Amino acid sequence: MGIHFGNLARVRHVVTYSLSPFEQRALPHLLARGLPNAWRRFSSQVLRVLPPFVGAYLIYSWGTQEFERLKRKNPADYESEQ
Repeated sequence: MGIHFGNLARVRHVVTYSLSPFEQRALPHLLARGLPNAWRRFSSQVLRVLPPFVGAYLIYSWGTQEFERLKRKNPADYESEQ
């Protein structure tokens, strides 16, 4: 038939634009704009995000230590059994 798979239908009044991948820049302005912007966004949110994570870690570690302490037997209860 001579028609390629991408050209099976004729669509009217639709304009498509494309840019060659060889003309695109993969990481434009990464060092000049990207890293300072990432640092600005990180530093503005760190005081909002970090305290709950630190609090959750402290509660978890305290709970784990308390569980291990309560799981052990008291040696004073068994001194008279020898």
